[in-house]
Amino acid sequence: MRGNAVAEESVIDVRSIPKPERHPLIIKAYEELEVGTGLILVNDHVPEGLRVEMVREYAEAVGWEPLESTEDEARVRIIRRAATPAPRVVLDVAELTETVEDSGSVWQLPTQHRDLDANVIALSPGGEIREHTGPSLDVLIHVLAGAGTLETETGTIDLSPGQIVWLPRRSRRRFLADAEAGLQYFSVHQRKQGLSITARS
Repeated sequence: MRGNAVAEESVIDVRSIPKPERHPLIIKAYEELEVGTGLILVNDHVPEGLRVEMVREYAEAVGWEPLESTEDEARVRIIRRAATPAPRVVLDVAELTETVEDSGSVWQLPTQHRDLDANVIALSPGGEIREHTGPSLDVLIHVLAGAGTLETETGTIDLSPGQIVWLPRRSRRRFLADAEAGLQYFSVHQRKQGLSITARS
């Protein structure tokens, strides 16, 4: 595995740069670093928001070392530890509540720079996603908890925990949750706008 040693560093002073432009500038500079090198960021405040954003996007691939600072000058060393964002656990489904009172998305893949959309959808007992034509891309769902049905143009599929269901692009579909147990499933697909989920009328 690669070490964390810093071979060379540049200094980026963003104090005179408008705030909306700072994060994109710093992230671009980080992504241009060679693995094992770093940069020194000089800011007019402790950049906690930037740290949270970069850890969310890159996880352990980014190194963050606060340096000696003053009241008017906050300094931090940012190190590129790996060529790509680090693999990580993003969700433990065992921690999700199996029953919900309201229908909707209870978890979304948090990173911004990604090729996938991933969600955990929970339908309250008797809740539904009304009949609609799916997007122009394939979707996989993994049933996590509860029970329900998937209505298609050709019939009805009973849903139960453990199943993986393929939804071909632009296929007609309607989800209906069990009247007592509700329904919870994981959905993954290429990035797109989210579905509208409603309570059953």
